[in-house]
Amino acid sequence: MIELNNVNFTYKGTDEAGLHDLSLTIPDGETLLLCGESGCGKTTLTRLINGLIPHYYKGDLSGTVSVNGRNISETQLYELAGTVGTVFQNPRSQFFSIDTDGEIVFGPENIGMSPADILKRKEQVSDDMELSPLLGRSLFELSGGEKQKIACASVSALMPDIMILDEPSSNLDWKAIDELKNIISMWKDQSKTVIISEHRLWYLSGLVDRVLFMRKGVIAHEWSRDEFAELGTEELKSLGLRPTKLEEKYIKEFGEGIFGETINAVKQYKHGKNDIQIRDMYFSYRQQKRSISEKKNSDEERTLSIPELSLPKASVIALTGKNGAGKSTFLRCLCGLEKRCKVRLEIDGTGYSRKHLLKKCYMVMQDVNHQLFTDSVTAEVCLSMKDEDTEKCDRILDSLGLLEFRDKHPMALSGGQKQRVAIASALAADADLLLFDEPTSGLDYAHMTAVAKLLKQLSSDGKAVIVSTHDPELIALCCDYVLCIEHGKVKYFREA
Repeated sequence: MIELNNVNFTYKGTDEAGLHDLSLTIPDGETLLLCGESGCGKTTLTRLINGLIPHYYKGDLSGTVSVNGRNISETQLYELAGTVGTVFQNPRSQFFSIDTDGEIVFGPENIGMSPADILKRKEQVSDDMELSPLLGRSLFELSGGEKQKIACASVSALMPDIMILDEPSSNLDWKAIDELKNIISMWKDQSKTVIISEHRLWYLSGLVDRVLFMRKGVIAHEWSRDEFAELGTEELKSLGLRPTKLEEKYIKEFGEGIFGETINAVKQYKHGKNDIQIRDMYFSYRQQKRSISEKKNSDEERTLSIPELSLPKASVIALTGKNGAGKSTFLRCLCGLEKRCKVRLEIDGTGYSRKHLLKKCYMVMQDVNHQLFTDSVTAEVCLSMKDEDTEKCDRILDSLGLLEFRDKHPMALSGGQKQRVAIASALAADADLLLFDEPTSGLDYAHMTAVAKLLKQLSSDGKAVIVSTHDPELIALCCDYVLCIEHGKVKYFREA
């Protein structure tokens, strides 16, 4: 059982309380959903349960937190390893090995289990999660969904009674989300306590026993599974939550055209004379000892093979495809980050080679921690401007609900808030082609719609915007075209 009594917590270095006088009991075997807008306290609550607060994240803590009879403040993190397991939003942040087998057995090895018991644990977890196709592989070669699966397996190998998942579906495609759902269902059948902090709610229907809605560090609403299922779309939107049925509806209506085979009745995109032209986008992560001409004529071990592609200006283009299809690589090559890709870009009749692409393109990465450099939100946004304009900066921050954080350090913000800071920097950049890699990852409904509105505004200003996404709600809200990539090639390019 998990018990929190009159808990207050304030992160060190901030004057904002993460939690206010929070009391909560989570019985053994319950599957609990934590929802609410970004920064409401969901992640802080999970950090209290797994012991990261106060042993890693420092701050002022009062009240008591007890997990299976242990006071968290008096229990070291290593002592909780076999009791509480956590799968983070970005599974790469918790990997210790370089191969899948080593990652699965890392936990049991670290607590000193015998070799025979370690192998037994590995076999059991592999069988339970059907991991055979992933064994013996490098973690660097896995897709986002496959990495998430290995992260779940490595945590499961310690056989904890409590499983915590923080935004587990944020970077997953539809198939990977379905596999994640099966894993949660398996844990539920094993009578584990499962706590899920999540914005995308549709896939959890029928799984959770109770739903807690948090706002500004307190539990504002509580529903049973049946009560939550009865909430209407408009009521959920008023709370800043994504609809529980809308995304599933989009997948059923558009899924065949977006995530699977092309619908013949949908119009394919026809080239325009003012399009941005992409030529010779060939790339492989493995170094190949061939001449350039030979590389162009061979598709062996190639991550991307796109000889020519036209992109319309003044439009928002959804870049779709399964995890591992090559979407992020496409964006990295297009903005010149991959030095071995000799792609050429033609804008308004002028050609640009790779070394000039960074001036014509701006990319918001999937993991925004890699592109936050300064000590304040204002400085971060102004950094991307040719000429610093604080008034423009404030307008952008206000449109994204970030104005109150203008003087905060970006790394002190929540995951969703960091994502919005990176988006704000992109909006401030004077680039012809704006690239977004999963921009709604970790965002609640209100901020997702705000991002969609801003992307549409950018396109109306004449910008070409490419958005790599698994989010059908975002596509329905703002995208004009859908570019689907499969195995590094263009599968289709059509109207949304």
